[in-house]
Amino acid sequence: MKNTQQITKAMKQVAAAKIRRAEQLQKQSRPYADALSAMLRDLIANVASVDHPFMKPGKEGAPAGVILMTADKGLAGAFNANLIRQAEIYARENTNVVWYAVGFKGRNTLRRRTEAMNADWSLTQGVMLDTAREVAAKVTEDFNSGAIGSIVLIAPKLVSMMSQRPETRSLVPIVAEAQPTGDDAPKGAVEFEPSAEFVLARLLPKYLEFTIYSAMLETNAAFFAAQLIAMNNASDNAKKIIDELTLAMNKARQASITTEILEIVGGAEALAG
Repeated sequence: MKNTQQITKAMKQVAAAKIRRAEQLQKQSRPYADALSAMLRDLIANVASVDHPFMKPGKEGAPAGVILMTADKGLAGAFNANLIRQAEIYARENTNVVWYAVGFKGRNTLRRRTEAMNADWSLTQGVMLDTAREVAAKVTEDFNSGAIGSIVLIAPKLVSMMSQRPETRSLVPIVAEAQPTGDDAPKGAVEFEPSAEFVLARLLPKYLEFTIYSAMLETNAAFFAAQLIAMNNASDNAKKIIDELTLAMNKARQASITTEILEIVGGAEALAG
């Protein structure tokens, strides 16, 4: 138990160090994500008719393409299990599903359950941005060819260090939001060169890439937060068990010593008698 406690303490320290880096990367990506979302909203508002596959409904009857994002490793409490449970709920509600796994834990679960899986990637091996581009390119190719009718992402949301909540988000097709009217409507016009349609056609693939990349960063940070809590609880539980076993060991040793003393005293009395 003491050896186990040393391992859990070491893993807790590693998770605490890595989560700082993961959170820093996530925070650095937020300004770009906010600017990308704002520009996308402006473009959609200024384009009368959008001739892009992402803005149109997918092929009718085609399965939903679901990106299941989990960690590569375990020992993080119920972190991976909660994401897999969220995927099971989605599969029960939508029977026609094709899976894309990001993270070894999700991949292994889908393989064991013989689910239809088109491709899989590691969450942390290699450059994360390159992996996000590969995932986006694969699901875009399948969506444009009609192999899947939509792109859905199941990934964790880092609410706080103590809470990581699985979320299901629909990424494609993109539904244009209703534009404000009256006093809330924008007063000025935005000009795009060479045209709003051209800029939007270039921006939508980047939107998908960065959405997947941002989700990977958040998954990585959420995993280390969950592992930090799990290893802290494991270290505390190991300490309790060590204390209980030490007390039991001391009682057993004291009982053994008492028995030996009684035997020696009894033998001495017998010889004296």
